Amino acid sequence: MSAPYDTILTIDYETYWDTKEGYTLTKMTTEEYIRHDKFKAFGACVHEYGTDEPIRWYGDAELREYFAGVDWGRTAVLAHNAQFDVSIMEWRYGVHPSFIFDTLSMARALRGVEVGNSLAKLARDFGLPDKGTAVHSTNGVHELEPSLERELAEYCKHDVFLCEEIFKRLVVSYPSKELRLVDMTLKMYTRACLQLDPNMLTDAILDEKEKREALLHKLGVEETALASNPQFAALLEKLNVVPPTKVSKTTGKETLALAKNDALFQALLNGEREDVALLCEARLRVKSTTERTRAQRFLDISQRGALPVPLSYYGAQTGRWTASKGSAINMQNLKRGSFLRKAIMAPEGHQLVVGDLSQIEPRVLAWLSDYSDMLDIFRGGGDPYAAFGAQMFNIPGLTKDTHPDLRQSAKSALLGCGYGLGWAAFASQLLTGFLGAPPQRYDLAFAKKLGVTQQAAQKFLEWEVNVEKLQAIPHTCTTKELVIHCLASKAIIDKYRATATPVVDFWALNTELIHESLYKGKEYKHKCLTYRKGEIELPSGMKLLYPDLNIRRFKDPATNKDQTEWTYGPDRTKIYAGKITNNVTQGVARCVMTDGMVRTAKRYFVAGTVHDEQIVVVPDAEVSEAKTWVLAQMTMEPPYMPGIPLDADGGAHRRYGLAKN
Repeated sequence: MSAPYDTILTIDYETYWDTKEGYTLTKMTTEEYIRHDKFKAFGACVHEYGTDEPIRWYGDAELREYFAGVDWGRTAVLAHNAQFDVSIMEWRYGVHPSFIFDTLSMARALRGVEVGNSLAKLARDFGLPDKGTAVHSTNGVHELEPSLERELAEYCKHDVFLCEEIFKRLVVSYPSKELRLVDMTLKMYTRACLQLDPNMLTDAILDEKEKREALLHKLGVEETALASNPQFAALLEKLNVVPPTKVSKTTGKETLALAKNDALFQALLNGEREDVALLCEARLRVKSTTERTRAQRFLDISQRGALPVPLSYYGAQTGRWTASKGSAINMQNLKRGSFLRKAIMAPEGHQLVVGDLSQIEPRVLAWLSDYSDMLDIFRGGGDPYAAFGAQMFNIPGLTKDTHPDLRQSAKSALLGCGYGLGWAAFASQLLTGFLGAPPQRYDLAFAKKLGVTQQAAQKFLEWEVNVEKLQAIPHTCTTKELVIHCLASKAIIDKYRATATPVVDFWALNTELIHESLYKGKEYKHKCLTYRKGEIELPSGMKLLYPDLNIRRFKDPATNKDQTEWTYGPDRTKIYAGKITNNVTQGVARCVMTDGMVRTAKRYFVAGTVHDEQIVVVPDAEVSEAKTWVLAQMTMEPPYMPGIPLDADGGAHRRYGLAKN
């Protein structure tokens, strides 16, 4: 397919800012800053990339005149942090480039998310002239004197030069499909079209306030008592509950464990005592302002315009998207069924077709590891968690309806244990709620189903290392209850490893390849993956990076066994077989997901993505056909993964939260 542009214009805007007024991008989101009444563009430098034409500075009025003569249907834009510059162009100047290149996004993908990728840092790393500092002289200056404008223009010209030089160095090794994904990601933001329902948001804010006040009245407590850790601890003591504690990671001292994500607090919240649970719920309504804050932010945005979807392309090492830094909106954290999801709507005359790849990571892991039994389950359209539970517990015909607890345990094992999760981590995650499920504690009856015996418990406690791990698990149960829960968790992991032997073999292969390929540099191909020194190449042509890989050998004092520890990068991040398995699985799953997105975008606008989900804007008249077509694009077998069984489900509605349950 030919490029959707004939010309690339490199653009860099200079705008008014004022630190005293708090009107800066360090205090505001890009959306707030650009749509604010204070916004003013002094002008921009523009250059036709690849030509000998001089880089020119245009004041605001001149720029508008220049833009009017550009064929934007065949013109691309190149910028560093293009989200900023192109948002100005789209929202303030009303021009819509056909394609967007962004050196910030490209550098993040090629150099690693842990590495600084500012224009100044990239210039230094590539041996280019230093970026200037003239922009700081315009702080708080609303009207530029001619001399200051000339100084700003020269500074801006230099930034354009640096951007182009960096682009030349990055684009030579950049896959064309990934450039398309950069463009798509940025347009989710700059070409914002999703609407927000202000009435629903206002009602939700008022409803939350009423519920909070009613709960406080019922309990007869003040907000201050619930918000204060010492006062809340005193309230628990009045109910004959010992306030939970933890050891601070920063000070090493014992402190109250009353935060929302503290396992012990969650245990009280989800415990059997209704009075304690109600008190904890009230504290959350007072302390946890996330939903209220999000609702208010959504309401504020609705009053300014459409909702930009703020995503960082290659925000994670595996290529997955993350929320843009400082965006204040993270659609990936919006709960299914929440009013916030329902408040997001398609533009008038359109609906949102939402397609979601089903169990993509277990499918990819099964394919990468040649786990034929699991692949057959997927091919047959069965319930993989129920089928795996039937294998694990030797109960033919196990279903979600007949054995919901066993199926949930099998689901936790299949999704969590595939990456080498140990029993202590597994047990701890179950107690706090594994992968979005309610908190779980396995009792004696359940443990017996798994073959746990008293002898096994005694033997388990004879190992000092097991006792140390037990002591590190946050809990509110008795020691006996904790031991039973951990033994059951360990039994599940043991059953998983005995059943999913191809996955275990894949871990062993990755253990070997850490040393032989990632460390020593021996190239090794495994299916659609290529292992080399410090990197693993994905089928997209992008790479998982493990720079400066180091090995440390030591004797574990707890077991007196020889151990090997691998670390990489400036932060000395630990890496091991399970982590590598997780990385390649997520990386390949991302390739499958993005292949479908690129195909979808040939016909419809992809307005956003959440995890393995596409959010597609479709005219009302085409919804039925579009839904089938989008799901077909998502499940097309990739040429690099012959035989992988893919599946997707989805729906359509004007409201995002109602398009797919």
